[in-house]
Amino acid sequence: MLKLQVIVASVRQGRVGLPVAQWFVQAAERFGKFDVELVDLKTWNLPLMDEPEHPRLGHYQHQHTKNWSQQIDKADAFVLVMPEYNYSMTAPLKNALDYLAREWQYKPVGFVSYGGISGGTRAVQVAKQVVTTLKMMPIPEAVNVAFVQKYLNSEGKFEATQELEKSAEVMLQELNHWAVHLKPMRA
Repeated sequence: MLKLQVIVASVRQGRVGLPVAQWFVQAAERFGKFDVELVDLKTWNLPLMDEPEHPRLGHYQHQHTKNWSQQIDKADAFVLVMPEYNYSMTAPLKNALDYLAREWQYKPVGFVSYGGISGGTRAVQVAKQVVTTLKMMPIPEAVNVAFVQKYLNSEGKFEATQELEKSAEVMLQELNHWAVHLKPMRA
């Protein structure tokens, strides 16, 4: 079974990203074509990229980088659950992407973005420039959650509408398609 990592890009206190990601993990598990893993950048706590050599060389000196490399290397596909900060992606997400090179290559990536009126779509456009440079395949199908606060219940759990559930299913279908077809390129 293909391995999907759902990466939570926000690390700040009071973040909405974790409940959004938890909902998406459940949607991906119901989809049934991926072995799904939640990857929370807050628990990884990667320092600002501190390797002495360029990531493309793969000569990692620090144990946190070696661990991050092993984590990302085992995935066949990714979904980035991301807010929009000042029309862009979060610094922890950019940092996590910059740590590695080969481990990201030839893997599809989907986006679950959230925020205010734009639903995080401007951040996704910025992220697409970065992931394509890493030779990832960003898929056009996405889940964009505008006014995300209205989907949180009194316990802070994310409650998706039928439209958001359908968007997740369509994105997962396309993500699976690309994951199947890109896997031979990594062999």
